[in-house]
Amino acid sequence: MTIQNDSTTITLYAGRRVIVVGLGRSGMAAAHALRDCGATVLCWDDGETARTTAASNRFEIVNPTDSGALDGVACMILAPGIPLTHPRPHPAVKAARDAGVEIIGDIELLVRARPAARYVGITGTNGKSTTTALIGHILTSAGINAAIGGNIGIPALSLPDADVYVLEMSSYQLDLTPSPAFDIAVLLNITPDHLDRHGGMPGYIDAKRRILRPRTADSLAVIGTDSDITAEIAADLRGRNPAGIAEIGRTSQPVADLIAAGRCPAIAGDHGIQNAAAAFAVAKRLGLAEADIVRGLETFPGLAHRQERVATLDGITFINDSKATNAEAAARALSAFDGIYWIAGGRDKNDGYAPLDPYLPRIRQAFLIGEAADAIDLWIAGRVPTTRSGDLSAAIHAARDAARNDDNPGPVLLSPACASFDQFPNFEIRGETFKNIVLALPARTRIVHGAKEAA
Repeated sequence: MTIQNDSTTITLYAGRRVIVVGLGRSGMAAAHALRDCGATVLCWDDGETARTTAASNRFEIVNPTDSGALDGVACMILAPGIPLTHPRPHPAVKAARDAGVEIIGDIELLVRARPAARYVGITGTNGKSTTTALIGHILTSAGINAAIGGNIGIPALSLPDADVYVLEMSSYQLDLTPSPAFDIAVLLNITPDHLDRHGGMPGYIDAKRRILRPRTADSLAVIGTDSDITAEIAADLRGRNPAGIAEIGRTSQPVADLIAAGRCPAIAGDHGIQNAAAAFAVAKRLGLAEADIVRGLETFPGLAHRQERVATLDGITFINDSKATNAEAAARALSAFDGIYWIAGGRDKNDGYAPLDPYLPRIRQAFLIGEAADAIDLWIAGRVPTTRSGDLSAAIHAARDAARNDDNPGPVLLSPACASFDQFPNFEIRGETFKNIVLALPARTRIVHGAKEAA
């Protein structure tokens, strides 16, 4: 398989040896971008299939732990999924450190390669993909030459040259970005996640805070103040540089009025207001007129698998929120609707479901699937009626039957609060399965919201 690359120009390592470790989408994009601009690129991945693919693209496969493998290597580009520090450094990381080879990620490489561009970084435990997509939509709708990528699924080094890069940043990617990279940094919230990769909560918080290091004297930090941890961070920054911070929350104006008036159909709930407020602050700092920002908010189509309206069948709306793989994420969807027929479950992350407690009055009935059905049933017992559906198809049909008997039904909402790996390879396939089943349901009246009809 040959991978074509129309990527950002990377001339920093022309004529030098670099090694790319981790050959997924971002790793292969980095390898191609570097080689296309004159670097000698070595590649490694622990998986044989990935190594075979890279070799078929004429890359030299070198195990960085072999004696002398890193001699003369200027830099290691490490994929974010490879442990840098915890639970223990990957052997390739140890080899690079022993050899004095710098370790960075693809975002760092992009920023070094394109210093004249402006960079917007977005992070947070929840909401960062939606906010990234929303900012990108507002900018491009207003005619800004913007490129959107990063953790949202588009490798940074496969992006075209742009005036503004809008990059979703995971904590792993921030660990691999040693430079203060962002002209505008957005930190939405911090709740426990990926703690094994950061040695506990303090390490996770430190990783997220890295995004706030100002790139220039007039850099802006946009911080959500609805979570305790980020509120404390905002207070700290406010005391040191009040002009360099914009604080946003679930009641931020003017976006709250826009959303309450129903003018932004793809943005719902308190958390949607926070996401929109962050996007508004970013766009204002980049010089957009308020009318252009509002137009972008109103025309935002939403993000796949995040409160994605699939169809309304006989008056019942089906919503795909498969990306909600933890309780904090699911709380965002539950807070946005009422009278919910909730499909939940999957592989339990062992984080508990307490963040969902305030939203239980919004649920008419819960339909439980997967390995976590027992745990969710035990947590919710006596507060919300539950049905053990087992699998997604059974849950959809049972939820629809229940909603049909309701004089004023709310939506059928897939917002699992769990990982997908017990029954699906990833949350995307879980969400696509939900959509396909819904679109195949018979109905007297049918409105399809931005989705293709099932064949």
